[in-house]
Amino acid sequence: MQNAPITKEVERTSGSGYVWAAIGIVSVLAGIYMVIRPMGLVTIAIGVGLILLGALVLAGLYMLQPNEAAILLLFGEYVGTDRSEGLRWANPFYKKQKISLRAHNLNGERLKVNDKRGNPIEIAAAIVWRVRNTAQAVFDVEDYDEYVRVQAETSVRYLASSYAYDEGEHEGSDEPTLRASQSKVTAALIRELADRLEPAGIVVEDAKLTHLAYAPEIAQVMLRRQQAEAIIAARSKIVHGAVSMVEMALRELSEKSVVQLDEERKAAMVSNLLVVLCGETEVSPVINAGTLYQ
Repeated sequence: MQNAPITKEVERTSGSGYVWAAIGIVSVLAGIYMVIRPMGLVTIAIGVGLILLGALVLAGLYMLQPNEAAILLLFGEYVGTDRSEGLRWANPFYKKQKISLRAHNLNGERLKVNDKRGNPIEIAAAIVWRVRNTAQAVFDVEDYDEYVRVQAETSVRYLASSYAYDEGEHEGSDEPTLRASQSKVTAALIRELADRLEPAGIVVEDAKLTHLAYAPEIAQVMLRRQQAEAIIAARSKIVHGAVSMVEMALRELSEKSVVQLDEERKAAMVSNLLVVLCGETEVSPVINAGTLYQ
């Protein structure tokens, strides 16, 4: 498929509107004076001509605010783009189509899509964009505002399907996820938007995810899974710490010769210490008046 030709922006300078406004007003006033005080048919004709000329000159006036441009067309042909601000003047036969160069905010709607693992999620993004090439924005796409909206939605859907929501069972892997790798995800979103909006002469200045969550139908299940993973991780740390403390206790007892323990007594001590250290409830001490062998 062959790409459509890109319309290049042509910078077009315009005249000062104040000078031409003065010329137009003077011409109209002079023409009115000559018509009101006729000195003959020739004078009347000249007066009418001055009025028409002045009106034509005044028709070429237009005003541009800061960060605003005007597309100049002559009978459907693109002449150029005027980016000068203030009161300007151009050929009265030019059609002046104004276009904003200011930054625009697009607050995308919440989209329900599947992530890389197939889990349904809800995602939304806010995008800051502006027009860079006015000719492309006006002539290469039908409606650049609608074009940005559609391509932004497409980019967010593509981004969501390219990453997993979270690490899940692959915790500890280097694979970026939507929830844990926000900087990488944001950079990927900006790149995707820039590629898609380039044909319309649009530049993306910033993009951020504003909403990210599991879809309601699986939100409770995923919450229970995350809670279970958190409990398992906490238990693992508790057991690891308890084993380290038991090992330290046995080593200290052995080095300082506090008590001589055989393997069976060591096993009993390890069991008791692990119960005390890993138990969720408070443990009551039990005094053993006998021995392990009686």
